[in-house]
Amino acid sequence: MPDDLVFLVDVDNTLLDNDRFQDHLKAHIADRMGEAARDRYWALQDHLFHTLGYRDYLGACQTFRLEAPSDPERLWLAAYILDFPFETLLYPGATDLLARLRDLGRTVLLTDGDAVFQPNKLRRSGLLEAVDGELMLPVHKEQELPEIERRFPAHRYVLIDDKLRILSAVKAGWSDRVYTVFPRQGQFGRDPAVVAAHPAADLTVETIADLLDPGLLAAMQG
Repeated sequence: MPDDLVFLVDVDNTLLDNDRFQDHLKAHIADRMGEAARDRYWALQDHLFHTLGYRDYLGACQTFRLEAPSDPERLWLAAYILDFPFETLLYPGATDLLARLRDLGRTVLLTDGDAVFQPNKLRRSGLLEAVDGELMLPVHKEQELPEIERRFPAHRYVLIDDKLRILSAVKAGWSDRVYTVFPRQGQFGRDPAVVAAHPAADLTVETIADLLDPGLLAAMQG
């Protein structure tokens, strides 16, 4: 039977400050290998992003290492990425919000990414445990609405995401069946040009912690 309400919650720059992780990674490479190496790694990573549609940090490590196979620092870069303390990057109120949402309805992490780094990040950050393992990891979430409905059937959805592009696309597909929530966090959420290019969400907040407000929780319930 379908649930009455399912919360679909993005991760990067919604629950976890992924911009800060990128800053840490860039600083680590520059410190250990120099600015040229940092720029080269990021060029490889950007290329994969535009090719695959998601950030493939470990895929970029493979090519980066092969370009200088005798450099031990390049060999250990993947370990730095996988062992990063992602729990330190959680936004204030993130896990409290997930706990509150679970009191109100089924709560699912809906995030894009690769099949190794992203699940590892969710596990190490504690986010996967916070939703009891409820996870969907598509490449383009806005293109997977039928699969979301199959795996998490519901009469109504709430989608919380820092990207208005995705919120707008899902709203176009589901119409009144989805209530869209836009936390203005991260590079996309705070970019005026990106924000102006899409219709407003049903609800806009400045931080994910704002959604702990009882009135806003009631609004999401409908």
